[in-house]
Amino acid sequence: AREPGGKAALDDALAEIDALAALDHVRGVGETGLDFFRTGPGGIAAQEESFRAHIEIAKRHGKALVIHDRDAHADVLRVLADAGAPERTVFHCYSGDAEMAGVCARAGYFMSFAGNVTFKNAQPLRDALAVAPMELVLVETDAPFLTPAPYRGRPNAPYLIPVTLRAMAGVKGVDEDTLAAAVYDNTARAFDF
Repeated sequence: AREPGGKAALDDALAEIDALAALDHVRGVGETGLDFFRTGPGGIAAQEESFRAHIEIAKRHGKALVIHDRDAHADVLRVLADAGAPERTVFHCYSGDAEMAGVCARAGYFMSFAGNVTFKNAQPLRDALAVAPMELVLVETDAPFLTPAPYRGRPNAPYLIPVTLRAMAGVKGVDEDTLAAAVYDNTARAFDF
């Protein structure tokens, strides 16, 4: 018998992800990574095992790896360095600080920023964006709980991307069209289209 959520269930899920990653129209593997926000010690090892498997799947199929990282920055970076990150690695909803952005930049990881970059209390995130090289910056299309100011509290949706992008351009000290063109090019490179 297979227990729900057990090793066999993880193996089955990873086999399905591997099969899907082989499809030509699939652009990335993820979100995957580590989320320690509400995870006890028992769950950490399982998350890391799954994350490592996703890294291997992305590399085997030449797909982008899309990372979810919550309260686990050092461990995510450690696993990527240890396992060997895929050629194209994207930090979805980037949440690290400027120091981590420097590490990501040196490794060539894409950093995708969401509406929370507009929040008053998000100066560390804006500092990270300032450090991130223009050729590695992306913008989130639909982070449902990270609606940009002044619309914070409402449901987020792709139509608010220009609000986030405008704020990001201000942080980068470039005009919106320049950043939009860079994000377009970066997205095409990140997801190989």
